[in-house]
Amino acid sequence: MSADLVFGIHAVAALLQRAPLEVLELFVMKDRDDKRMQPLIQQARENGVSVQFCNRKTLDDMVSGQHQGVVAKARLQSSGTENDLAAIVASKDKPFILILDGVTDPHNLGAILRSADAAGVHAVVSPKDRSAKLTAAVRKVACGAAESVPFITVTNLARTMRELQEAGLWIVGTAGETETLVYDADLKGPLAIVLGAEGEGLRRLTRETCDSLVKIPMFGAVSSLNVSVAAGICMFEAVRQRA
Repeated sequence: MSADLVFGIHAVAALLQRAPLEVLELFVMKDRDDKRMQPLIQQARENGVSVQFCNRKTLDDMVSGQHQGVVAKARLQSSGTENDLAAIVASKDKPFILILDGVTDPHNLGAILRSADAAGVHAVVSPKDRSAKLTAAVRKVACGAAESVPFITVTNLARTMRELQEAGLWIVGTAGETETLVYDADLKGPLAIVLGAEGEGLRRLTRETCDSLVKIPMFGAVSSLNVSVAAGICMFEAVRQRA
């Protein structure tokens, strides 16, 4: 565990609801006395969390981003390891894993985590290098999902994918060059969906390690979707089939 900062009303509210004992201190902008802030202050005090009232500049200096008048200092779980992933997979009848091959934009990662939480994904996996980390900005966009969905960072993504295959998961990668639509793929069993980096797609070794490739049909002028949008489409197609 390490101390980190979480900011934004929704992100702080989710943190206080899901892990109130991990919150060390709450910083609230002076004169911010609206209906959304009072429940946060009350919940923090009920859990013995110190509440400090600050001016806007103090909060601006603490974080870079729209803090909406509230910042929480908390002991947050860092990203998990390959061993954590193996334990998660072993504990599920039909594991549902999302793999990100080099997603670097914090806002995309936060949005993906939020969708993954809604879709019931058991873990999100990402390489340690050249990928977005669990920063305060990611946690704000995720609106609490960063605390509920295990985020696993691995040293060798292809090796991790092979270990998932050995554990019985079918690995489906997204690639525009395939003819198979995501809606025609079988996503009902133990599953890992793989999405590539913004603009670059899947790396060669990642693509070759997948069991199958699918694409999202595109009918307009643009050639690809934002990775967080593509992730949401693929995850919820799996949800539809698995339901």
